[in-house]
Amino acid sequence: MLEFKEDIKKFYLGDNSQNPKAEVTYVDYNEDTIIINHTFVSNELRGQNVGKKLIKRVVDFAREENKKVIPQCSFAEKEFIENKEYEDVLFKENS
Repeated sequence: MLEFKEDIKKFYLGDNSQNPKAEVTYVDYNEDTIIINHTFVSNELRGQNVGKKLIKRVVDFAREENKKVIPQCSFAEKEFIENKEYEDVLFKENS
């Protein structure tokens, strides 16, 4: 099982957060909402569903912190479309 590390506004794999092998980053939209703005997986980890697992880690974080998520990067957006179980944390305008 992959053990993601946490740093300021990111989850990552690798020895340090400055040069990760994979990462997902987010920014605060407001007090109750975060924006996933970047997902990266190195060539050596591609094909192992690392990106999907990173998005799930952010979803779990949002649930733990009672936050909503705006999936801004294209990979995160695709994951939210394909995974209906993420709807509980998906930010909806006027909600």
